[in-house]
Amino acid sequence: MELKTAVEVLRAPMGETLPRLSAAFAGSIPHQAVAELSNCTFAPFKFRGDPRGLRLTMADLATLRESVPASGTWQGRAVVADVELPLVVLTSDVPETTSMLVFIRTDDTPVPQEVLSDAHTLWDLVTAHLEGLRNEAVPATLAVSRAAAAARAMTISDLGDAYGTALTALLGVLRDRSLDDAPARTRAVELAVTALTELRSRAELVSALTEERVGDAFARLTESLCRVLRGRGVRLDVGPPGAEEGADRVVPAEVLATAGAVVRSAVHAMLDDQRDVGRVHVTWRVVGAVLKATVRDDGPGTLSCGSLDRRHAAERLGPLGGKAEVDAVPGWGTTVVIEVPLGPPENPREDPLTVLGARELEVLGQLARGRRNRDIAVDLHISESTVKFHVAKILEKLGVASRGEAAAIAHEWGAAATR
Repeated sequence: MELKTAVEVLRAPMGETLPRLSAAFAGSIPHQAVAELSNCTFAPFKFRGDPRGLRLTMADLATLRESVPASGTWQGRAVVADVELPLVVLTSDVPETTSMLVFIRTDDTPVPQEVLSDAHTLWDLVTAHLEGLRNEAVPATLAVSRAAAAARAMTISDLGDAYGTALTALLGVLRDRSLDDAPARTRAVELAVTALTELRSRAELVSALTEERVGDAFARLTESLCRVLRGRGVRLDVGPPGAEEGADRVVPAEVLATAGAVVRSAVHAMLDDQRDVGRVHVTWRVVGAVLKATVRDDGPGTLSCGSLDRRHAAERLGPLGGKAEVDAVPGWGTTVVIEVPLGPPENPREDPLTVLGARELEVLGQLARGRRNRDIAVDLHISESTVKFHVAKILEKLGVASRGEAAAIAHEWGAAATR
C-alpha cells in the first residue's frame, strides 16, 4: 500500500472516506459494492456501489460481524440480505472499536494474502483516525455528527411509528377469532411478530452504536489518563460514578466524547502550563440532566481560562450547550468544573447550523479558518466554482451578508474546522 493512498483516504471528508477506500482497492479486490459498520456516531452504517437489487442493512452487517474473526481478514461466501455472496471482510485491530469493512465481490477468485494485509493496514489507519475524531470531539466533526444524528433519529422515529402502527393493526385483525383459515392466520401472525422483533432489534443496534453507559465511558477516560500521567510521574486519583451518580445511565456518545475530551484538555493544561503538579483528581457525575466533571490538581493555582481556550474547550462544548469554569487559588491548586447537558434544553436557543448540509458544514469550517475558495477547493477535492456555490448558499441560509459574519457563527456554534 502506498503512503500517498493512505494520506488521500485520511484527508477526505467523512462522507467520502468509503468511496476512496473502494477506489483504492478497485483493482486488487474487484467488487461491485462496499459497506461499512463502524463506531462513527455521524453514520455508523455506510454503503456504496451497485447493489443490483441487494437491500443490505446495518442489521445484516451486525449479524455478519458475529460470524467472522474478531480482528483481521476473512474471505469466502456468506449470506447477507438473504443472498449468498462472495465477500472480503476486514475487521479492525484498533482497541475499543467493532469496525468492519465488507467488499461484495464480483467473483470467488481468492485475493492474495499480501493484498489483504495492505487492505487491513489501511482499514486500521482509517478506524484509528475516526476513533480519534470521536473521542476528541473535534468541533467540526461534532457539528456534522449532531446534524446527522438528528436527521437519523427523526427518520427512525417516523419509520418506527408507521411500521409499528401498521403491524399492530395487522396483528389485531389476524388475532380476530371470527376469521376463517386458521393456518393462514397463524402464519401471518408469525410474520408480523418477526417483523416487529426485527424493527426493535434495529433500533437497539442504532442505540448501541450511538450511545454509551456513563460508567463505561469514565473507565475508558481513566485508562487514557493513566497512560498520559504515568510517564510524567503524576498521581491520578479518580472518583468513578456510582449507581446514584448515573453510572448505568445510557447517554449520547457525543456528550461523553465531549466531556472526556475537555477533561483531557484540562489535565494537559494543568501539567503543561504550571509547574510542580504532583496529583490530579478526576470525577464525573450525572446531576439532573447534566454530566458534571471535576478536575482538581495540587499545583501552584496559576491556571487561567485562556489555557482551556487554547485547547478548544469552548469550541467543543459550544455545540452541546456545555461550559467549563476555572477556579485557581494561588498556593492551593486549581479546580476545573465541566458541565455538558445530556440533551437539548427545554427552551433551546435555535442552532443556525442545523439548516446546513454535511458538505456545507465542511465548507463553513474551512471558511471559518480564513481559507480562500481556491484552498478550500483543493482541500475538499471539489472545483472552485462549487465552493463559490456552497459559500453563497451558506450565506443565504445563515441570513448573513459576509464571510466574516458566517465565520463568527461557525466559531460560536463549534463548526470551525481543526483538521
